[in-house]
Amino acid sequence: MTDERDRVEVLRSKRDATRYRILVEIAQRQPAVSQREIADEIGVTAQAVSEHLGDLVEEGYVDREARGRYEVTKEGVDWLISETSALEEYVTHVSEEVIGDVEVDTALAAADLEEGDPVGLSMADGVLTATPLTPGEDARESYDGATAVALTSAQAGTDVGVTEFAGVVDYDLGTVTAVEVPSVRAGGSSAVDHERAADLAVSVDIVAVAGTEALAAARRADIEPDVRFGSEAAVEEAATKGLDVLLLAETRQLSTHTDRLRDTVVACDVVDLSE
Repeated sequence: MTDERDRVEVLRSKRDATRYRILVEIAQRQPAVSQREIADEIGVTAQAVSEHLGDLVEEGYVDREARGRYEVTKEGVDWLISETSALEEYVTHVSEEVIGDVEVDTALAAADLEEGDPVGLSMADGVLTATPLTPGEDARESYDGATAVALTSAQAGTDVGVTEFAGVVDYDLGTVTAVEVPSVRAGGSSAVDHERAADLAVSVDIVAVAGTEALAAARRADIEPDVRFGSEAAVEEAATKGLDVLLLAETRQLSTHTDRLRDTVVACDVVDLSE
């Protein structure tokens, strides 16, 4: 992208960008040109316009016939054409290669897919899932939910690129059940009711721990956690993708998790499992 952008002088230099806009304004208004109108139009001072005009005249891009009468020369037109062409190439690059990439997402194929197949989108087990729709021109219109088009072929259970999105993926956010585990000086894992912790783990999708005391409490409850590191981000992401989470966190680390979740729409319930 850098090489493409470097070809466009008006994107690399504020001076060239201003000169470009001044030339365009002169071309639109010539031969009677008001420096004040140009200044107001492009958001600079009349003095700045006057200085740029002096340079443009000196470089042969503009002819000054009389006070307030200017015309863009052939050299000026050639420069405008060159810069405009470079801008068009850059805009095409951005729209086709950059924005196009942004409009592609990855899903898990629920069945075998061929490139171009219409698919319905849903959230399953925290993963965007693409399900093939019945072929037909109105396949997407008749589907009650978010749809897309498979960008690549894929076998069931593998990743597939999807694009041309329509609608919104409808799913329920997950919840977070947080358990405070005291520091080792305050009793650590032994201060937690392990049977109740085990009961809570049965009804969730993911168990996360934060702190050595929390890991010990989980293992004493015969729970092997799914997440041990980076739990702040992991808990938030899992819940926002529809998964219910049990978080066991040492006292000092619990607040960092609840503070982060407070700024989201995820529900967090802190329960007391102290012995």
